[in-house]
Amino acid sequence: MATFDKNDDSVVVIIGSGAGGGTLGNELAQKGIKVVCLEAGSRLTLSDIKNDTGEMFMKLSWLDPRVGSGQLPAGLPAWICKTVGGTTVHWAGAALRLQPHEFKGATTYGRLAGANLLDWPTTYDDLEAYYTKAEDKLGVTGTNGRPRLPGNNNYHVLAYGAKKLGYKDVHTGNMAVNSREYGGRPKCQQIGFCMSGCAIGAKWSSLYTEIPAAEKTGNFEIRPESMVVKINHDSSGKATGVVYVDKDGATHEQKARMVCVAGNSIETPRLLLNSASSRFPQGLANSSGQVGRNYMSHLTGTVYAVMPGEVNLHRGTQMAGIVRDEDAHRPERGFAAGYELETLPAFGFPGVASYMKPGGWGREYAGDLAEYRNIAGLWIVGEDMPQESNRVTLHESVKDKNGMPVAHVHYQDHPNDVAMREHAWKQATAIYEAAGAKRVYTRLPFPSTHNLGTCRQSARAADGVCSSFGQTHDVKNLFISDGSQFTTSAAENPTLTIVALAIRQADYIADQMNKRNL
Repeated sequence: MATFDKNDDSVVVIIGSGAGGGTLGNELAQKGIKVVCLEAGSRLTLSDIKNDTGEMFMKLSWLDPRVGSGQLPAGLPAWICKTVGGTTVHWAGAALRLQPHEFKGATTYGRLAGANLLDWPTTYDDLEAYYTKAEDKLGVTGTNGRPRLPGNNNYHVLAYGAKKLGYKDVHTGNMAVNSREYGGRPKCQQIGFCMSGCAIGAKWSSLYTEIPAAEKTGNFEIRPESMVVKINHDSSGKATGVVYVDKDGATHEQKARMVCVAGNSIETPRLLLNSASSRFPQGLANSSGQVGRNYMSHLTGTVYAVMPGEVNLHRGTQMAGIVRDEDAHRPERGFAAGYELETLPAFGFPGVASYMKPGGWGREYAGDLAEYRNIAGLWIVGEDMPQESNRVTLHESVKDKNGMPVAHVHYQDHPNDVAMREHAWKQATAIYEAAGAKRVYTRLPFPSTHNLGTCRQSARAADGVCSSFGQTHDVKNLFISDGSQFTTSAAENPTLTIVALAIRQADYIADQMNKRNL
């Protein structure tokens, strides 16, 4: 395992070790490039992962203070992770490609009042080969000859009702959860705690794939429990290194040849804004004023149904089940863009009890909970519209233990989001009723795990923060390497696209370094 000097200014510093940062670090290390990866959270092993939803929530989640407003919970505006591997430890494994039209949101959807739509400077054709590489890296089922996972009962209820209504694109999804041994990882054993971390490693996570592989090269060092609070630059505006605080509260500076930020769409803009200086008074890489703006978390909602017989939705791979027929852009439905319906994990009895009918009371509610084994559930995942007013800013008064202003995250539905959710609720209800449901409950979203935008790609520097390769318009040796760079959210779960962008970014960085442009 490599150890690099803090004054070594030849290293690439990556902030964050999840889908973007972990993948980028491994890709660069495999090319012989020296990398220091700074991760705010601790490093777990597979033996630390327990099949206990509550215990793992406390182990994995980012519980440092944040402030939410608008439709977000005040104290927990987003459900993301603070650990080596980032949210790839927590994610369910759904690995879907964005559709070609979703890279052209402004062109496809036209003018929508209040939406800050913009076409990506990246096209599907630019990313297609990298999608294949990402699918092979993750071992995605249903792609490149890999069989799909078997469905659990929750899936079978969804599939039965959906097909009865005439839906065709119904299956157990493209999942980065092994349906057979692959990549040195075992096949899924249908344990049913995917989002609490996969205790056997059948699900892809950078924690036990990318990061160990990078360490084996001798070109990669990860420093857990290292919270980056500022990015430094010289008089020319070039990034020169980062300031971070270690687990003992000591402050250090790590010099760098370049800096790649992959801290999730809340922490990434928070860091850039906190790195303001006389040269960059609005925050680093923020001449456009777009850092922190256009925060997206996907149009979501949940639907639970009490079925006539046992479902046991807590058993089996949690999100291996999808209906994709509604993910096209069909404005005759009354909204732009599309959505997907995915099986929803149970999160245990307390989770179902709180999500199915918040604040519920009385005989009917007690009867529903008594039929816990009969409950089926799904999650709506749709494209929400970017809005400048949905944003991440630095809180004016609340600070964390390091004295850094905490993130203030504001989110409010766009009218298009509302119309889409109403349509999705109606269709999901019809699916469960077609399957024989006794009662159906539609619920609003819980704190999002899909955090996107805030440092978006743009062809023009005035419209966004970074280029098609994640290179910031203002600081050429500063890159955005996570979902922050999404120009629009699309309808699909974002991890596969984050990984594909990271592989592509690594190729670009290596090429530019060889040409001495970086």
